Amino acid sequence: MSARISAFALRGLPEIERGDDLAALIAAAAGELADDEIVVVAHKAVSKAQGRVRRLADIEPGERAKALAAEHAKDPRHLQAILDESSELLRAERGVLIVRTHDGFVCANAGVDESNAPAEDTVVLLPRDPDGAARELRARLREVTGRAPAVVITDSFGRAWRLGQLDTAIGVAGLTPLDDWRGRHDQRGRELHASVIAVADAVAAAADLARAKDSGEPVVIVRGLGAHVTEQDGPGAAALLRSRAEDLFG
Repeated sequence: MSARISAFALRGLPEIERGDDLAALIAAAAGELADDEIVVVAHKAVSKAQGRVRRLADIEPGERAKALAAEHAKDPRHLQAILDESSELLRAERGVLIVRTHDGFVCANAGVDESNAPAEDTVVLLPRDPDGAARELRARLREVTGRAPAVVITDSFGRAWRLGQLDTAIGVAGLTPLDDWRGRHDQRGRELHASVIAVADAVAAAADLARAKDSGEPVVIVRGLGAHVTEQDGPGAAALLRSRAEDLFG
């Protein structure tokens, strides 16, 4: 079944700080939410509310970070922050560290980023337990509004086969992350063997187009995909991760 989809960024949200009630701020900016909508949140808003911000001055780099910094002409303190967020360093080339994070994401620099950081010489980390954070935010939205829209937390990831970045789901609650069409048939009756739609990632990417990177609008409301919104929180973004046996790049 085809769908008419719309997405719009919420305006009027303040700069998020540690301890802020993100759900209450979203509810106030949105005015009204519906159970079949999706609240898409750029991870830095969640990370800032969790206090997942580090001052470079507070970081003491270890020998590995110093060696990588010398090799790649990078700040060793920044590299130490990346290593602290990584369970495994997979590759280091041209100043980029491809790592596996503690939550299982294979990405550049463990998501540690200076852009939109709250102050100079600080870096923002990925949220703690992004799926758990999505579930908590959904539960709090239910408390504040009486509604339980799905929640997707996003970050920009590069892609192994193509140029450019896309926003990707790193935390999901109340949304079917994958729509598996294997065993179904196309319009000519051929059985589908490989079609698994990454619904949560598609939502994340679509939401990113509704806001500018410099807009200061970290929350987007997506409508029209209620067929994928679930009453239960579901398996989360963890369902999107390839196993190590299937991962050709990690």
